[in-house]
Amino acid sequence: MMKSKKKKRKKEHKYIKFTFWKYTALTLFLCLLYVPGYVKFQPEGENLFHVSVNGVPVGTVVDPSRAEELLWAARYQVASNREGYTFLEADLDIVGEEMLWGYVDPEESVRLNMLAVLEDAVRSTLKRAYTVKVKDYLVNLNDQQEVEALFQAAIDKYDESSAFQARMVHDPKREFSVFTMVVDQKKEDAVPEINTAPSMAGAAAFLTDESILTEEEVEKDFDDYDYGVVSMDLMENVEVIEAYLPMEQIDSLDAAVDHLVREQEVPVEYTIVSGDTLSEIALKVNIPMDTIVEMNRDLLDSVNTPIHVGDKLIITVPEPELSVTRLETKYYEEIYDADTVYIENDDWYTNQSVVLQQPSAGFRKVAVQEVFVNDKVIERNILKQELVKEAVALVVERGTKIPPSYIKPISGGRLSSGFGPRKAPMKGASSNHPGIDWSTPVGTSVVASCGGTVSKAGWASGYGYCVFIEHEDGKQTRYGHLSKVLVKAGQKVKQGEKIALSGNTGNSTGPHLHFEIRVGGSPVNPLNYVQK
Repeated sequence: MMKSKKKKRKKEHKYIKFTFWKYTALTLFLCLLYVPGYVKFQPEGENLFHVSVNGVPVGTVVDPSRAEELLWAARYQVASNREGYTFLEADLDIVGEEMLWGYVDPEESVRLNMLAVLEDAVRSTLKRAYTVKVKDYLVNLNDQQEVEALFQAAIDKYDESSAFQARMVHDPKREFSVFTMVVDQKKEDAVPEINTAPSMAGAAAFLTDESILTEEEVEKDFDDYDYGVVSMDLMENVEVIEAYLPMEQIDSLDAAVDHLVREQEVPVEYTIVSGDTLSEIALKVNIPMDTIVEMNRDLLDSVNTPIHVGDKLIITVPEPELSVTRLETKYYEEIYDADTVYIENDDWYTNQSVVLQQPSAGFRKVAVQEVFVNDKVIERNILKQELVKEAVALVVERGTKIPPSYIKPISGGRLSSGFGPRKAPMKGASSNHPGIDWSTPVGTSVVASCGGTVSKAGWASGYGYCVFIEHEDGKQTRYGHLSKVLVKAGQKVKQGEKIALSGNTGNSTGPHLHFEIRVGGSPVNPLNYVQK
């Protein structure tokens, strides 16, 4: 009986143990099939895919197409966090395998891992910007607002009423990404319709509109005119191009304003006209004479160097890189001068003139339209005037003939004694030297410094053998200490014609040529007249 019970319990125990392991195995099998994160075995082939971006593992997925979608989502997020075009490496690598079971990463985890890799892979970001070209100057600015602010700064210098604005508009003659600038009245101030097309650049835009610069057909009183700025424009052609640039190539707006708007010294040519003197030119251009001489050393030795009609001087004037033109209507009560009247005399030289009538200023009331380039008036049209006192003109008779020029009478030579006071080099020599000396070997050719008539050719006390020549402008040249005279008194000679050979005659301390220029009988410094 006892053996039978033990045998029965042992059998039940085996059954329970078998049942436990059976259900345990079944439970584990079901977990492998249905627990999230694991893939069930499918005998069709690759069923688990390991994903890498730029060689960095980012997770495991069951669908390779989802890996590509997750990468695009990560790339979009990287780009959306940056303005402009973003350049980055994004090499996707997917390796599949056939697995009985394996862990699958959540898609959000894979996307975040991809995002981290792509952030590290960003090579550069190109920002949308605008390249502005004015003449040869290029500047890159952040956006349209900065471009317009740059040109607004230029026109604000001359727009006291703040009635005008600079706007960037598409250039219809160019590609879609090319723009230009227009200046028009602000909407609240505008009377005419605003033209959004590019305007004609430069002062010519004002001068071609005859309706603006002609007098009104109906007589007006001074109070009937609208005074102030009528229109404004940019003098230079402006080109604005949309571009994508690295951030480090974007320029500062303040630096661009400083370069384009700030006045800079610009060299220009000034052509000498009849009646000009160096002192008058200096007053006209507001530059000291010494400064003009320094800028024109190839033409001027000193402030006393003669100038000639047609000569061109280099002067500097303060001008901004970007110039602004404007048309303005103004009222003046002003003292004015009548235009100078010149009477041409063909028998006189251009450096000869006589005042025939002294001027007298007048007084008038005027309404005018003026065209400005920056602060300089380049065109003036009187719309209405009332003379209170009429001006009397200055009347000047002046010569038209070009005065003779003077050249160095020898080739080479060393300047051994200058003009003016000196210690007498020998007994009998002058202590106030009336000319200049060039040390040169005996027999050097001496030529006429200027064409004229020989008045003396021979021996003279102190000079030794010499030649004196009278010139058409009233000057006289003298050549002393010669070894041989080749011309005769009364003979006419041309400039550069050979007249003698240098020597060491008269009161001389060695072989040299003594050279004088006399005006009205008085000696002057020849270096102020001799052209190099």
